[in-house]
Order: sequence, then structure tokens, then C-alpha cells
Amino acid sequence: MIVRSVFGKRRGQKKAPPSSYASLAGWDEPTLPATPAVQPTRPPRPRPRPAARERPAPNPDRPRRSRAERARRLVLALFILFVGVPALLSGLAYWGAEIPDPAAVQTNQIATILAADSTTVISKVVPPDGNRTPVPLSEVPQHVRDAVLAAEDRTFYTNAGYSTSGFLRASRDNLLGRENAGGGSTITQQYVKNAFLGSERTVSRKMRELIIAAKMSRQWSKDDILSAYLNTVYYGRGAYGIAAASRAYFGKDPIHLSRAEGAVLAAVLRTPSLLDPETHLPDLKARWQYVLDGMVEMGVLAPGDHGVTRFPDILPITEMPLANEARGPEGLIRTQVLRELRASGISESDLNTGALQITTTIDARAQQAALGAITDRLGPQPPELRGAVVSIDPRSGAVRAYYGGTDGIGYDFAQAPLQTGSAFKVFAAIAAQQQSIPLHRVMDSSPVTDRGTKISNVDGESCGKCSIAEALKRSLNTTFYRLTMTMFNGPGAIADAAHQAGIPEEIPGVAGKTLTEDGGRPLNGIVLGQYLVRPIDMASAYATIANSGVYHQPYFVQRVVTGDGRVLLDRGAPETRVGQQLPDGEQRIPRHIAENTVAAMAPIAAYSNGHALAEGRPTGAKTGTTQLGESDWNKDAWMIGFTPSLSTAVWVGSEQSQPIRTARGADIYGSGLPADIWKQVMDGTLSGTPVEPLPEPAAPAASQGLIPGTPSGGPYDILNPQNQAPQPEREPAIVFPPGPGPGEVEIFPGFSFPVPR
Repeated sequence: MIVRSVFGKRRGQKKAPPSSYASLAGWDEPTLPATPAVQPTRPPRPRPRPAARERPAPNPDRPRRSRAERARRLVLALFILFVGVPALLSGLAYWGAEIPDPAAVQTNQIATILAADSTTVISKVVPPDGNRTPVPLSEVPQHVRDAVLAAEDRTFYTNAGYSTSGFLRASRDNLLGRENAGGGSTITQQYVKNAFLGSERTVSRKMRELIIAAKMSRQWSKDDILSAYLNTVYYGRGAYGIAAASRAYFGKDPIHLSRAEGAVLAAVLRTPSLLDPETHLPDLKARWQYVLDGMVEMGVLAPGDHGVTRFPDILPITEMPLANEARGPEGLIRTQVLRELRASGISESDLNTGALQITTTIDARAQQAALGAITDRLGPQPPELRGAVVSIDPRSGAVRAYYGGTDGIGYDFAQAPLQTGSAFKVFAAIAAQQQSIPLHRVMDSSPVTDRGTKISNVDGESCGKCSIAEALKRSLNTTFYRLTMTMFNGPGAIADAAHQAGIPEEIPGVAGKTLTEDGGRPLNGIVLGQYLVRPIDMASAYATIANSGVYHQPYFVQRVVTGDGRVLLDRGAPETRVGQQLPDGEQRIPRHIAENTVAAMAPIAAYSNGHALAEGRPTGAKTGTTQLGESDWNKDAWMIGFTPSLSTAVWVGSEQSQPIRTARGADIYGSGLPADIWKQVMDGTLSGTPVEPLPEPAAPAASQGLIPGTPSGGPYDILNPQNQAPQPEREPAIVFPPGPGPGEVEIFPGFSFPVPR
């Protein structure tokens, strides 16, 4: 029975659904009053904390997992975690690993520095991590290869490039922190570690090693892998690669190794430091026996041959051939070559991995002449004496001989900033001609006083009044000091002429611009060699004069070729350029001025204690000597001279500023010991070559100081212009240029500076 309430609802009737469904159900939706716009706010009621949820009761219909099923699920999870994921990552790493072509792999190798003949070895450049010299596998005897396989990887030709047992053992040892972790690698793995990965002891590195080795074993031939391994592995004694090791232990090339010697090299591979024959010979012999036993086991050595094989003699470490010859005089050439390679854009990587053949400009004969002259002339002299020799080809700038000291990694005196003495007067002669002052201009040679400093000549020598050319031959300080003061901006003009000839405006060891007074104006003392210049700069500047005023920058490197034949640098064949100007030559000094200067320098070698060259070979030369402080002692002595094909600068001095004397106690002047060395170098280098004449000087024009009516025809004698019409004797006015006030000195401070010839 259905009972209705007073509101018309049936007791027990369900609440009507929402309006969207009411009409469909046939129910009447009651009309509700409108909701007010603003509802009255009620204070928030504190919410009761929810009661703890009760764990649902187990479903009796769901079957319970058995212990076996749970174990299977655990095993599956562990398999995915420790096998599936690593396998996936390994697969990705395998396919992502890039294995280069065997020919493209670059390893550190020795670069060889050769003389200009491309055969004479001057020095070698050893990379930081060893002295590798790669050799093809065909030059490694089969019994040596077998010995290496017996020692390191007896299944090399059949394995997949890796050892699973070795990997697991290495992983275990690394996890346990054992010091000897990481053993058991195949030859392929060892090569991958040496060439690509390094020796870090971690599981990840070992994993990468295994992956790369596996892929390399599929892409490279076994012979390529073995060849790469033999040429890169460390054998001890600082030897990387089979070629260096063969020379370090037995003093021979690999192709000449015997079976016993090959087994020694294979034996030391395991731990070279702990199997060194000098300190651990019994351990090395035991390992050597193990290698021979392995060769028998592999079937590459008959048991009978094992019994008759004797342990070979090994070179004492003191008799090892040195791969790096930098400690001799040639080491300084090596330094200059490396500097030039860097400047030309050849990278450290090219130098260390390219097996470069670096052909220099050094003439083997000229270099031997320089070394012989230094030994012969300085050998009997006091031990504190030092020397420098630089020879340059005027036509190209090629450095033909270079000596800066006996220690190849020590101080280089050919690059040392030094005072040049009277050798600098040549640039005053050039500057004078540039201001239309001819070299036949007659000047007074009597002493001159400049701001309280008296300038005189050695031993009071004087020519009275003579030409500038004659004063250059006699090296008269007074004449050239007057000449400097006569010219417009004389010190600056001389500095400019020297820079034009080839003296750099900046050199290491000299602050600011060269040939200046602390970067300001040069002083009058420049004409007497006050400022610092290097021997190589003087050889270069004189080469410009010899080459009729055409300058070429000095250089050491002629050609650079990699081990695989790529040419990195080539300046052309110098022998095709004899008698020709190179494209990079620059006419720095007017031709007639340079050739007139050469003519003025021509008699000086013979005049300086008879140092004319053999075979009557014409030369231009100048000596120079500087003094030690205010004393009468000499500290630097120079001889610089040239033929059309060779310019040589020689300096003799000491490492510390001190008096220089011969073994007999006599002072050393430029016309003495340096001139002896110069003549021996020039004669030794040029002997048997054509005798080349010096260029003939140009007759001066009227604007250069001659009166009209100068005879023409025939060569002009710059030292004896008497064949020209007579000149009125003129004494040029002495003009003191602005400079320091009274009491300050414009040459070597505080003393008279006589510079002997």
C-alpha cells in the first residue's frame, strides 16, 4: 500500500533525478525559488580528521601467487635490470661507435729535421709521450710477431677482439678496488685502450674498450690491428713502438731482430718498469721463458729450438742511442725551426702525429764549417769565451749556418741582443748617401768633443782629412761621429737605414723600439754601435747590402712533408733561384747606394790583419769592438762580411759582461779572433764554388757633390776619386742636434768611446 505525505510524495519514493533526466522519466520537476545574489556567510566549521582507511579485505575469488611465480617475476626483473638494459645500451654504443680507417689513425711519431740536402739529420722532435717511428708489419719478422702473440694474446687471430673472462675479471677487481684491476685484455683491447681511451680503471671505460674492440675486429683486418699495436705500445726505456724499442734494447732495426731478441721485447710488454733488464733481469728472464713456452704451445717454435735459444745481450742503458739530439748545438736550430713552423700555421697535432720530414735551409757543409771554426778557434781559448755564427743567403734569406752555443736547450747567443761597435758605421754610410753625402766626401778625423765627452780613435789613429770611405776602412770613430752630427737628424737617419737593411724594430729582450733611447730619439752614439742588435740581424742586414739593397726575411724551413706524403709547406727549390730575385724580396735601399757601400767595404777584410778570402774571392766586410763600461777592456768583438752568395756574422764575447782576452792575455778585437772564425767559415763553405764578383759602384752624379766635368767611363773608384776632377776641400759644419743637457752623455755613458777596427 502506498501512503502519501501531505506534500504529495510517496513515502519511500526515491529522489527525483536532475532536470535533464526528469522529463524523460515522466516526473514533474518542482519549481524552486530563485537563489539570492549574495548568500549569507557562515563561519567555517572545523573539518574532522579523516579516519584511517581500513585495508580492504582480500578478495576470496582472486588466486594467490605462488612462491615460484614470485621468484620468476624477481628473476625477470633482475634480468631486465642487469642484462636487458646493459645489452640495449651496449647495442646502442656499438652502433654509435665510429671506427676510423687504419690509415687514418694518427699516433704520436717523431718529426725529423733535415739539412737542405734532405738526407743529413740535424735533429729530431720527439712527442711528449714517446719516440714512435712506425714501420710496416712486413718489416717485423714473423718470429717477433709470434713472440708478441705468445706473450699477450695467443688466440689473437681467432678471437672476436675481446675477452669475456677478462672483462668479468676486470669488473670484479674494479668493484673490489684491487690495485691490479684491468688485466686479461686482448691485443685489440690493449690497442683500443692505448689509442682511444687511456688507462682509467673504471667499469665504464672497460665496457667501452670491449665494445670498440669488438667492432674494430669486424672492420679491421687482424694484420692491421697487430701492426697498429706493435707501433704504439710502450716497451720501456722511453721507447714507444717496435722500431724505437728495437733500437733502445739492441741498437738495430726491427727487421734484424733474432727470435731471442723478439722474445725479450715481447716479454717486457707486460710491465716494462718491473721487467727492466738493468734492475730486474731475473724477472725478465723468467718472463722470457714464458714467452718461448707459449710459442711452443702455439706450434710456432719447435721444442728442440726452444732448448738451444739463449737469452740475448741487451744494450746497457748508458749506450742507448738518443732519439732526441736537442742537447747539442743543433738543438738551437731545432728551436728556431719549431718557432717558424708555429708561425706558418703547422699545428702541434701535425708536428706530433704527422711523422714530419722537415727540410731546412741549413747547408750541411756550411754548418760543419761553422762548428769546425768555433771548435778550432775558441777551443784553445779561455773557457768563459762564447761565440755565435750566422750565415745567410743574400738572394733568398735562407739561413745556411747557425751556431748560438754548445747547449741545444741553453742560451742562444745568435739571438742575444748585443752592442755591435764599429760594425754599425756601415748604416751611417748608407744614411749619408740617402742625404746626398757621397762616400768620397772628405772629413776631419781629429778628436771631437760633444757636450763634455771626448771622442777619439784607438791608439790616437788619424787620417788627417780623408774620405768617408777611407774612414770606414780605417774604422775612425771621429769621422763618423762628425758625419752623424752633420746629417739632418743624423741618429734617426742611421736608425732608419739600419731598419731598412733588416734590423727589426722589435726584438725579444729589448724594451720598446730598437735603436732608440728608451723608445725616444736615438743618440749620437748609435753610429758607434751603442744600441743592442742580434747576430742574426746583422747577418741579415749585411745580406741586404750584398743583394744590392733587396731585403729578404731570414727563414729556416724550406719544405715540410708528412709521413704519408702530404706537403704542408714548400718555399720552392732554392737551387733554381740562384742569381734570381725571389718574389718576396723588397728593394729597401736604392741599388746604387747599396752597391757604393759594398765598394767601400771591399778592402776591409784584407786591411783587417789580412783576412781576405781564399782564391782572391771578393768580399765586403766590417769589424766591430765594444768596450766594457768606462774601462779600457773589450767585451764584444765582431766580424761581419759577405760575398754575393753568403753573408756571415761572427760574434765573440762572454756570458757575463767581462773583459775578453785570448789565452795569452791579449785583448780580443774584431780583426782578431772573430775575423779568424769568419774567414774559416767563409772559405770552408765557398771552397770549390764559382768566384762571384761584387757589383761595380755607380759613378756619383753632380748632385752628389762632384763639380761638373767628372770623367766618365770605367768603374768608379770610391776610395780613390783622384781620377775625378779636383774638388775644393770643404769642412762640413758641425751641427749639434738637440739632446741631453751638459753632463749627459750621448754614447756609452760616462766615458770616451774609442772603437778600434
